Amino acid sequence: MIKYAVDPEGISADMLDGFFDGWQNPPSPEKHLKLLKNSTKIVLAIDRDKHAVVGFITAISDGVLSAYIPLLEVLPDYQQQGIGQKLVTRMLEELDGIYIIDIMCDPELLPFYEKFGMIKSSGMVQRNYQNQSGKQ
Repeated sequence: MIKYAVDPEGISADMLDGFFDGWQNPPSPEKHLKLLKNSTKIVLAIDRDKHAVVGFITAISDGVLSAYIPLLEVLPDYQQQGIGQKLVTRMLEELDGIYIIDIMCDPELLPFYEKFGMIKSSGMVQRNYQNQSGKQ
């Protein structure tokens, strides 16, 4: 059974295995836990039976006008079960009242985010791949 939480209380690094698949230099589970704790808002999907996080979404916000959702991930074995949709829905509820909510995504993910009333926009990004595993 999947439960959802908005607080990293009780989450340990050993519960964060398998994320950032395909990244050349992914953050360690310890760094992953730190990024969850340092985010303004998080929503976690937790498999109660396996005592493991199976999905997460993070947001960084000024709490007044704007928020950015940098990360959404669901482990492969849990995809296509509505967990990603639930994570986004819960995060948008957490960010209720915020004027600007931005997400950067690959083009093939646009239809997923359009389901939530988001519109295509343009933007610029900088990627420092040497820091992909997290700031030291």
